[in-house]
Amino acid sequence: MNVPREIATDTVDRVLTLRWPDRREQRIAHAELRRACACAECRRIRLDGHVVGASPDVALIDMHMMGYGVQLIFSDGHARGIYPWRYLEQMGLM
Repeated sequence: MNVPREIATDTVDRVLTLRWPDRREQRIAHAELRRACACAECRRIRLDGHVVGASPDVALIDMHMMGYGVQLIFSDGHARGIYPWRYLEQMGLM
């Protein structure tokens, strides 16, 4: 499992930065992370052919590290999704 060596959020630009062991730096907008939420409710919305709504002003307000990923807490109150490291890494490849 590839785990970032550093993870930081910029509350002004609303961007999450991940620095991987191979020295890659990945920046993902908070709104993009919110739309890509991996919780069951948001996955169901996407499976039904809809887009998860996320205001461009949504911000990441807290993070809780888990062994296999990170739980992201958003300013719109959404806090159910755990983002596995592999999922976040793949977001940078899209």
